[in-house]
Amino acid sequence: MRRRITFIQPPNAPFSPDQAVLTSDALSVTNLDAVREERLTVSYDELPDEIRTALDQYQAIHIRWATEHPHRAPAPFASRISSGLHVFVSGEKRAEGEDALCPLLKRMFGEEVDCLSTEKSFIEPPVLSKRFSSTADLYYYSLLSFATPLVDYIQDNICAKVPRGFDASDDCIDLASSLFADTFDISYDGISHALTVSAVSSRAPGDEGWTQRIAKPEGNGTGGRDGIDQVEVGLLTTEKAADAEDIKMGGLLGVVGKDEKLNPTMFSFPSRHHALPDDATYLASFSHPKGLHPTMSLSLSPSALKEPPAPADATCALHTYLTLPSSIFGDKYQLSTMDPLFLQSHNLAALRAVFGETDLEAPDWAVDRWGSNWLLELATPENPDEVTGEWNVTIPLHLRYLPPSESGYRTIQVPWPVVFWACTADGGMKMGINPFDRVNLGWEGLFGPRTMFYQVHPGGEDVYLYEKVTVPVLQLDEKEGLFRSKTIELGTVAVIVLGFLWVLWKLGLVVSSSSGKKSKQGKTE
Repeated sequence: MRRRITFIQPPNAPFSPDQAVLTSDALSVTNLDAVREERLTVSYDELPDEIRTALDQYQAIHIRWATEHPHRAPAPFASRISSGLHVFVSGEKRAEGEDALCPLLKRMFGEEVDCLSTEKSFIEPPVLSKRFSSTADLYYYSLLSFATPLVDYIQDNICAKVPRGFDASDDCIDLASSLFADTFDISYDGISHALTVSAVSSRAPGDEGWTQRIAKPEGNGTGGRDGIDQVEVGLLTTEKAADAEDIKMGGLLGVVGKDEKLNPTMFSFPSRHHALPDDATYLASFSHPKGLHPTMSLSLSPSALKEPPAPADATCALHTYLTLPSSIFGDKYQLSTMDPLFLQSHNLAALRAVFGETDLEAPDWAVDRWGSNWLLELATPENPDEVTGEWNVTIPLHLRYLPPSESGYRTIQVPWPVVFWACTADGGMKMGINPFDRVNLGWEGLFGPRTMFYQVHPGGEDVYLYEKVTVPVLQLDEKEGLFRSKTIELGTVAVIVLGFLWVLWKLGLVVSSSSGKKSKQGKTE
């Protein structure tokens, strides 16, 4: 078991040596202004039995979660997903028996996860790029707004069972609590037989930055089963790289309990994901009145419309990737149109990909899987420098018929889409090893093998990264009134029976009329 903690400071953030003090048994950081990543790598043998049972059924499983609150995502943590829980599965089911993944997800994240099985609840995304070899075969999404059940699961099922090297009442519980973060990832593949858990927090619990004591592993870092082999710590910042596709980083690295001091370092690496300036933002909302055909609006700042600092020969286009629950969907025939008047009126360029539940007529209770994904290319102004206000993009959507309620309304939640520039990279460039790389995001596999992504940031401080839509439905009064569910059921049966009798009556009239005509013809002859 290995632990890695990385602090990424803004380029102009102040730092003094007394803010990071390494001793023989711990590293102490004080009031550090940084984004913090906690990463734990656990071998297959160290996992609980029920987790191994689920992992054995597939070649790879990747779980991604993002908070509904706006947060900083600087390089190298620039990649974004819509808020909620994303689960990606790769490879055919390898083990016999009932599906173990969905029950495990419910235990880890709560009953809010409406997952029956991978066959019934997951959708199949198209894979347009074989470069991303780990792109998933199956995908599930749930708008999970908190990670508390996962923290409780780790503390109850993992921390309580660790006998040494990772004290259940101290280190393990502290690490589990660190998952109250902006994003966390859980990844496993059958080749490495290792499960990686990482959590990224853009803000410290206090207002003065990170203050933390990181102790060396017990047993002097000997590790072994149920123990930590080592704790690596990095205090880094980004610098301007020579090549546009690279991220350059410098700072201090150390292994707690082994190194006598933090060692200076400088390195660079090509990266698929890059961050745009902080003022490159967007807001998502639904236009009023919403009705049964709501329109999602994206308002982009002028900075978000400027092409990113990609290589000179790169071709860039602005995109948005929508994650829509089953209660709301787009019309793929409408959005895939090439009608210039329609596209110009919405500031859209083209529908690039769609997968999932797209039936135009099915009510929500007849939809088996969780929903659908939509990749849209957005139109941009010819001269972005002349744009002084917001650039508005509108996406027409449709609501499905939802089950009746006593109030006559139901509320659905729709996560904000991600917005990003996709730029083709230099044909001779090779994406090397990136220690912070993040794959299986749902949308990067829809592009070519040498594509770089520049993320536009969700704007606003007091906003949630999802929209609530109130949907009118049939009102039911279970106590009194005409529209009680029992009354509707009996009325429906009565209408069906009367309709059936009417059809039989008409058929009887036709038969008797035909018999009468044949009888008259026989007498005439």
